[in-house]
Amino acid sequence: MVKFLKPGKAVIILQGRFAGRKAVIVRCFDEGTRDRPYGHCLVAGILKYPKKVIRKDSAKKTAKKSRVKAFLKVVNYSHIMPTRYTLDVDLKDAVTLDALQSRDKKVASCKETKARFEERFKAGKNRWFFTKLRF
Repeated sequence: MVKFLKPGKAVIILQGRFAGRKAVIVRCFDEGTRDRPYGHCLVAGILKYPKKVIRKDSAKKTAKKSRVKAFLKVVNYSHIMPTRYTLDVDLKDAVTLDALQSRDKKVASCKETKARFEERFKAGKNRWFFTKLRF
């Protein structure tokens, strides 16, 4: 079988608290690990999407509407749906598996991910990724 779930692939979370949210694969574990003996991956996704910006908004309001909130999660392959899109955002050094072990490391990783997503959004790249699935 062809391996198509690779780092950088945009996916949609299907189950759980973040169901319906878009995410990007950071790292794959096809064979599973000792504590998770099934195929899974580490994803970074968007918890709060940026709002629509219009021309009459002030700079302060535009900056506030352009904010993104991120989440990190380890997800079973059967709980994600791959899309045709890929993101060339590099999160490998910002998001690691040991960052999910303690609260302060996870918060720091989320902040770094948020900064990289916002930078990508403000550059105007990957517009599909930064829109809600349904609205």
